[in-house]
Amino acid sequence: MIINGVEMRGLAVEDAAGLADVLTRNRAYMAPYEPRRPEAFYTEAGQRDRIEGMLEERDAGRLVPYVFAETATGAVVGAMNLGSIALGPLCSGGVGYWVDRAWHGQGLATAGLEEVVRTARDELGLHRIEAGTLVDNTASMRVLAKVGFTEFGLAPRYLHINGAWRDHRLFQRLLHDDPPPA
Repeated sequence: MIINGVEMRGLAVEDAAGLADVLTRNRAYMAPYEPRRPEAFYTEAGQRDRIEGMLEERDAGRLVPYVFAETATGAVVGAMNLGSIALGPLCSGGVGYWVDRAWHGQGLATAGLEEVVRTARDELGLHRIEAGTLVDNTASMRVLAKVGFTEFGLAPRYLHINGAWRDHRLFQRLLHDDPPPA
């Protein structure tokens, strides 16, 4: 899928260097929204290890990882994951995403999330998708609202972000009311 000169595609081990680069460039900007990471996280080797683990999760049916990359240069400019996939009576997953600061406001997260919703509903048969945001992350809340997510709660001290347990607003999008796939 191409959005404003950026391709959203499946994550590959070959994306390790690009992810290390974009994460390093956006480290200070993303710090208020991210857990504290070890230095190795920001290296190509650290990203390669992380990607290999994510691809194992993908192969087990628990994760669908994506990357955003410029079509002209191949530079990585963001990522999105549909994870915590549970089938059976729950039929649910959780979504997370981030975009390079230079690409904010270009519609990448919104279009990417619409594609994740389509995949979750039409290919995986999920009933719902959940997302959480820090209580002051209005940009992410706008993306979720544009794609039809509704707030359903507040989770006090939900995730350890930037050195402290932080409250999160919880959002969901119900995708259908069909029974779980057999």
